[in-house]
Amino acid sequence: MDIEEKLSTLPASPGVYLMKSKEEVIYIGKAKNLRTRVRSYFLGKGDARYAVKYLARKVEDIDYIVTTNEKEALILEDTLLKKHKPRYNIRLKDSKTYVSIKITTNEKFPRIIVTRRIKRDGARYFGPYASARMVRDTVKYLRRIFPLCVCTPHEFRNRVRPCLDYQLGLCTAPAVGLVSEKDYRELVEGAIMFLEGRNRELGKKLKKKMLEASAAREYEKAAKLRDQIASIEATLEEQKVVSGVLKDQDVFAAARKNGSIVIQALFIRGGRLTGARDFPFHHVQLPDEEVFSSFLSQFYRPERYIPDEVLLPVAVEDVKVISDWLTDRKGKKVAVVKPGRGQKRKLVTMAEANAREALKKREKVAEHGMENVIVELKKRLRLKELPGTIEAFDISNIGGKQAVGAMVTFSNGRPDKSRYRLFRIKTVEEPDDYAMMYEVLLRRYGKKEGPPPPPPPDLVLVDGGKGQLSIATRVMDELKIRGPSLAALAKERAEAGVALKGERVYLPNVKDPIWLKEGTGSDLFLRRIRDEVHRFAITYHRRLRGKTIASALERIPGIGAKKRSLLFERFGDLKTIAGADIEELIKVPGITKKLARTIKQELTGGNSL
Repeated sequence: MDIEEKLSTLPASPGVYLMKSKEEVIYIGKAKNLRTRVRSYFLGKGDARYAVKYLARKVEDIDYIVTTNEKEALILEDTLLKKHKPRYNIRLKDSKTYVSIKITTNEKFPRIIVTRRIKRDGARYFGPYASARMVRDTVKYLRRIFPLCVCTPHEFRNRVRPCLDYQLGLCTAPAVGLVSEKDYRELVEGAIMFLEGRNRELGKKLKKKMLEASAAREYEKAAKLRDQIASIEATLEEQKVVSGVLKDQDVFAAARKNGSIVIQALFIRGGRLTGARDFPFHHVQLPDEEVFSSFLSQFYRPERYIPDEVLLPVAVEDVKVISDWLTDRKGKKVAVVKPGRGQKRKLVTMAEANAREALKKREKVAEHGMENVIVELKKRLRLKELPGTIEAFDISNIGGKQAVGAMVTFSNGRPDKSRYRLFRIKTVEEPDDYAMMYEVLLRRYGKKEGPPPPPPPDLVLVDGGKGQLSIATRVMDELKIRGPSLAALAKERAEAGVALKGERVYLPNVKDPIWLKEGTGSDLFLRRIRDEVHRFAITYHRRLRGKTIASALERIPGIGAKKRSLLFERFGDLKTIAGADIEELIKVPGITKKLARTIKQELTGGNSL
């Protein structure tokens, strides 16, 4: 069934769709109407979204799963993303679980602890915070003002004398009865007000108590209250109020450049900015609306704290579904909105500024890191010049059939896909990798009619060993090209049953190879280049081979698209189909004995691969 037929059979129901290339799931999405959403990728007129122009061209098949409602589709999408890891979806790889401060208000003498798990257990949670170290420092600081217990329930029940924290002034020792339940609850109330950001209100309350204690000549108590007030006033000077709304808010925005996107999150608790985090994604071409829709369903996983309000820079189509899903998770109303003006819009603008700054910082770090790697590579390969431009070559074929060559270019450590090239081998029909490499290099660097080719790179890297290196040297000598350095990267293999030490690089006029090490920047960079050119070559080879396989069966009268699909579903490849006997072939629906004999005759008569 082709794409147009699939589009015509899509139901007008909520669900999840899986777009596939020949070999893998490449994109997963959710929709309240599968028919409308999926058809929009292929039939939408005037839609300039990159997803429509680029993604749709790569789709060869579409699967879908119908759900009873949109919320089920949202949850199913996240499950399928984890399973298939499609290349064109954003994938939140951040495994970091944020820390929160927990006060066990459901206990007689509440404890204050740091936790990474949020439960519906009647306790109060504050956060989340990005830095565990800063949270622990905050708890220590808070316990100097409000000395709360941190003992586990087991320790609390079995303690017979005050702990060391009591001696340090960090605990009031409720486990051994050195503080009344009423006085301890006042400490808990003060800690909660502090964490809620109600410090001015808290300061006024403590001042009133200090004056009352002083009037009652309880000078020791008044002195403690005075110290608490001083600490809170010092904290007030450092805290930044960013919102007049005393709600917990997560604010998101994004910045894009050259296919990369950084999503910035600001965490606002009780009107005060408590933390920030940026999430980078690469090779993202989907529109912001789809990016944020997918991001939110991955971001708010079970252990994540859910705020009262989520602010976004764009309007996502399934905003109501996401809001209802978060509301169910939190147990109270959660608003997901795109503010148009006012204080909330200013918060989004602040997040946008932070996203742009995060993107700039990551670019600078990457550029500085690649500069060091290129310098390191120059030393490793003993090159005369820095390899600012590298061209790498690989050959892909099976028994000489559908032989292709590929070239990838890296400029200043980054792939330059505008200069990638593919070569279909024209002069070699037998399985001869050396001759194929010779043809590819000659076609790349030789003079020809038409526009002049790009200048030679600083380094030419060929996939293979000494043989491929000698071919590269021969081509450069024949063409009298003296500029680029040459190197060959050989894969690890076993010889005579003994494994070699690993991957190695061969250089001209150097007897011994350079053995690659694990973990060094230059060696990882070489492997990355080798893997990229290998991927590029084998993808082209498989595409050509797939066309040949299809055409071999297409030439057989009586074999249409459906029967071809059934044959490959049963046997896997053309060679297995050709080797199957008549009895096996006729087990495929629609294949008669006469048609089976024709298949055998055609495929074993020289038309098979």
